[in-house]
Amino acid sequence: MQKELSIDHALRATWQAVAKMYNEKATQFDSTMAMAFVLLNIDKKKGTPSTALGPQMGMEPTSLSRILKSMEEKGAIYREKNPEDGRGVLIKLTDFGLEKRNTSRQAVIQFNETIKQHISEEKINHFFEVTDTINKLIASKKIFDTKPSKQKI
Repeated sequence: MQKELSIDHALRATWQAVAKMYNEKATQFDSTMAMAFVLLNIDKKKGTPSTALGPQMGMEPTSLSRILKSMEEKGAIYREKNPEDGRGVLIKLTDFGLEKRNTSRQAVIQFNETIKQHISEEKINHFFEVTDTINKLIASKKIFDTKPSKQKI
């Protein structure tokens, strides 16, 4: 199979292009795509438990710790004891972090609006159906079964 016809190649190449685009934009604001992603996943009013952020974003704890430390040094977040769980820590946004979060949110909205101007709603719906099916197949361990099924999900 030619790599250009491979579904995983198309997904990977597209994601790399999107990540590069977002990182180039984030650099203009002394940030990274990963930091922007964290900002967008923190509850802006209540904060978010640090232990919930990694799984919520599909990020390894070591990577997340490094990003959180950098964000704290830049003044975008602060840590506070979780009043519901004395052992836990809430990650909260500073005013500066809220500002950065809004900038990140606007970039995501602009990306989505631009795509919607060039791709029909029907095709976008199909895209989400396809990615949902791929995720379900992966989660149910059906990709590398010994007897592949041609049954559609």
